[in-house]
Amino acid sequence: MHLLVVNARHMRNVPGKKTDTRDAEWIAILLRAGLLQGSFVPDQEIRDLRQFTRYRKALIRDITSQKNRIEKLLQSSGFSLSSFLSDIFGNSGTAIMQQLVQVGSITSESLNMCLKGRSRQKARDIPSGLNGVLSIPQRQLLKMQLAHLKDLQDNLHEVEEQIRNDFTKFERQIQLLDSIPGIDLTAAYAILAEISHTMSAFPTAQHICSWAGLAPGNYESAGKKKRQRVTPGNNYLKTILCEVAWVIASHKDQYLSGWYWRLKQRTDSKRAIVALARKLLVVIYAMLKSDQSYNEQKFEERKNAVEKRRIIRMLNELSRLGYPVPLSTA
Repeated sequence: MHLLVVNARHMRNVPGKKTDTRDAEWIAILLRAGLLQGSFVPDQEIRDLRQFTRYRKALIRDITSQKNRIEKLLQSSGFSLSSFLSDIFGNSGTAIMQQLVQVGSITSESLNMCLKGRSRQKARDIPSGLNGVLSIPQRQLLKMQLAHLKDLQDNLHEVEEQIRNDFTKFERQIQLLDSIPGIDLTAAYAILAEISHTMSAFPTAQHICSWAGLAPGNYESAGKKKRQRVTPGNNYLKTILCEVAWVIASHKDQYLSGWYWRLKQRTDSKRAIVALARKLLVVIYAMLKSDQSYNEQKFEERKNAVEKRRIIRMLNELSRLGYPVPLSTA
């Protein structure tokens, strides 16, 4: 028995016929007519890796939320650590918070013992932001929040170690993705876990762009094409590609970044980033399918080939209309 997981949007019936029996009959009619196509479901091995990469993203979100809770507690008690420390959860900030858990306040002597590295240069300005006092319940709450934060960070390190070990069997694909400027190992792991290591499920690059939700919608009325949002798709893949697109846009002297800034002149930055994410996915599709690393020279070669074909078509059209065309140019 061959099972198909089909998109529910492709099975909608006319209104007024919504029952389980009629739904089953309608789905059977569509299947016999060949109008249903199975959704992309990767192998079990890739699905297992996908759970770890998605869990890592959830852990990072939880860690950020927990840090915000801790900073809110300190701010409400009169401790503005973020006013003089770039990272309040670094060595100096952690030492100060441990001192607050034990005593509830901090003095100049204890502050000098807590400061590490460059933060010692701000020792004179720091006491003005540490003039609060933590009550016993607040100290207990801060202790619990710090312990929970440490558990989340330990869990994150464990998950990242598991991801690195599991992706060793796809070392070649990871190297291909890592060769793209703006994609590091973490992004390569997340992308590969979503699209799989083989592109056999997608006949063309347009198919994978539509599946990812990066294909523009088709909205035309009275012969005029109107702006349309991108189609729904894989939000995890769409998010990581947009993040990579922002990194690529900040680079200089690269084809993709130059393409983004040229497009941004005609539209807003967010639409240009989505377009760059789609172009990046097309590049990834071609690299994984052809097993070739990223090469900036390919874009220039393709641009020259397209320009050459355009010139040939123009010369052929001029020749057809009776205009003289140099043989060497033709």
